[in-house]
Amino acid sequence: MTYSYTTTAADTGFWAAFAGMMIFVSLISIAIAVVSIIGMWKMFTKAGEEGWKSIIPVYNAITLCKIVGVNPWWILIVFVSGLLSIIPILGYLVYLAVIIYFSVLLSVSTANSFGKDTGFAVGLFFLSPIFYCILGFGSAKYEGAKPMNDIIFKNNK
Repeated sequence: MTYSYTTTAADTGFWAAFAGMMIFVSLISIAIAVVSIIGMWKMFTKAGEEGWKSIIPVYNAITLCKIVGVNPWWILIVFVSGLLSIIPILGYLVYLAVIIYFSVLLSVSTANSFGKDTGFAVGLFFLSPIFYCILGFGSAKYEGAKPMNDIIFKNNK
């Protein structure tokens, strides 16, 4: 039995467009990562930490938790809750809830630690790379760890 495959111009065009789109998305992702690293680097140095810690993916989150006073065990909770995503629907919802809570906790605590208000925390939540740069390059001063009240680990301001 012999199989023969033919490729049409439409097929070739589709795959070329798909490859172009993937390259574009990859370049945008790299640009966002670079802006995040630059902003975190400056923010870390303002807080008295070494800037290079912003380059290492999980270590930068641990360092940020240390700077703003959030319990770093949250990072492990986020990873472990990701394992729950093997459970259809419920697992994804739990994982999503944990990520959102941790992101809000980190955003509010970061804003508080640099003397910013809740509106700035909303900006950190939705556009963190830009707001890290604002904290790092702007006039904000690090005021010490001022974590948001954490309902799980019960740390108070």
